[in-house]
Amino acid sequence: VSTQSTWVAMQSIPGCKTTYQIVTPGSGAAVSKGQTVTVHATGVVQNTGKKFWSTKDPGQSPFTYQAGVGKVITGWDQGCLGMQVGESRKLIIPADEGYGQAGFPAWGIPPGGILDFTIEVLSIK
Repeated sequence: VSTQSTWVAMQSIPGCKTTYQIVTPGSGAAVSKGQTVTVHATGVVQNTGKKFWSTKDPGQSPFTYQAGVGKVITGWDQGCLGMQVGESRKLIIPADEGYGQAGFPAWGIPPGGILDFTIEVLSIK
């Protein structure tokens, strides 16, 4: 019986405080700045463990955005660059690369909230 851990360290993103871990590898083209990307995403407030959004919840659908150009929070924007179709990645986004000291009370994100996102790339155009 192996007692070897399968835990993988979080990886850093140059110039960012957000870190990531590849959960499931993808293949093919990678997300680059300016491309239109469609993803499944689930966000949890690390401070409380409360899920605030998921595209997989009933009534929700995949989310599409333009990558790397500031259309989403910085940690997400930078954390998804380089992902491949089919890849699932966990992002740990500190407040200053998320919703900051104001938080996002309507979604239950407190001031200074640290975010855990799991992102799965469905398509890149």
